Amino acid sequence: MSAWLGGGLRRVVVATDEIPVLAYVWDKPYGPGRVAELTLQVLEVGPRELVLPQVTVRDERPGRVFDSHAAVDLRVDPANGGGPLVSSAAQQRARAFGMVNVAYHAQRALGKVNELLGRELPPLLVRIGLHEQRRCWGGGHYRVPARQFYPVESTPVAATGEVHLGGGSGYVPAAGGGSYFAAPSHNLAIIYHEVGHHICRHTADFRLNRLRPGSEQTNKKVAIEEGSCDLLTAIMLEDPDIYRWHRAMLPESDQRRRQLDPRWTMAYFRGASTDPHADGTIWASACWSARLAVVDRGYPASRFDRMFLRGLTLAADAAGAVLDEDALRRLRYYSGLLGAMLRADPDLTDLVLGAMAAHGIQPAASNARLRDAARVNLAAAVAR
Repeated sequence: MSAWLGGGLRRVVVATDEIPVLAYVWDKPYGPGRVAELTLQVLEVGPRELVLPQVTVRDERPGRVFDSHAAVDLRVDPANGGGPLVSSAAQQRARAFGMVNVAYHAQRALGKVNELLGRELPPLLVRIGLHEQRRCWGGGHYRVPARQFYPVESTPVAATGEVHLGGGSGYVPAAGGGSYFAAPSHNLAIIYHEVGHHICRHTADFRLNRLRPGSEQTNKKVAIEEGSCDLLTAIMLEDPDIYRWHRAMLPESDQRRRQLDPRWTMAYFRGASTDPHADGTIWASACWSARLAVVDRGYPASRFDRMFLRGLTLAADAAGAVLDEDALRRLRYYSGLLGAMLRADPDLTDLVLGAMAAHGIQPAASNARLRDAARVNLAAAVAR
């Protein structure tokens, strides 16, 4: 049916069954993925908005993205990401594809997490094309209501949090040659990582935002959260080299590649003075090694995934109901979340502890203590 909403005609789609869409699926060749016809339950299609049962995706840039004719076809070509060098029609197709791609993968991630946790997380709003008036932005971030954070948000942020994706800032090589405009909405790794922040906010809540005044939460991220989001991305992609497309210029030996590799141990941990994404790679790599160990023992991968997600929830419970530096510090410790994971599934203790120990992560120790011990062990190994 059609209805007048917000002063303009919107096509309202109430879907009792899933409808066909085009989106990327991850595959091994270099590039954004393989375009596949999938199905998705869509409740409403607006000129620049898609509404799903748990996810709303909105393009904040001017101009209509979806046509208003009676049958809105969501099987749209990605148009190599669009960008400023193509026609307006190709730009529109790229924006439409990006919205569908985000909707599909955000809904997929939340659906998986809801199933493993046995409860439903709060709905998520994803906004594309923000901050374009200030700069061309090729990344994404997760925002909760806060007094100030750069770039400054020009509109209020939903109390439960929002994912913001840039419109794209440049080109990367395309699979098979040529170039592809690096629109974050076309990049599965960026999508899943940012949705991961929403999952962390409503499980571990590493910054205890639930205890802060509604409009004075903090958007500051810590290493264990960035690493957890990279792990969730790897779980959704079933691939530890999650950023291989747009970070391919970085060798696998470069920590900025953020590949979940066994080489990353606490000996490489630097602490608060460095990029939390880099230190987070150590935690994500250790968890990925633990997941592989669980699978190698004959368990399904979902056994570890459930352990990890329930560990996030138990970590929040252990933090208590007092917002102080001691509670925040305990949430930053890798050993704290490790302990929560072991409580979530004690039968996997030996497997997970063995894999974590190879990365220098042990129970009941601060990150600094784990770092110092790992560096001593590394120096001794080199001396031999």
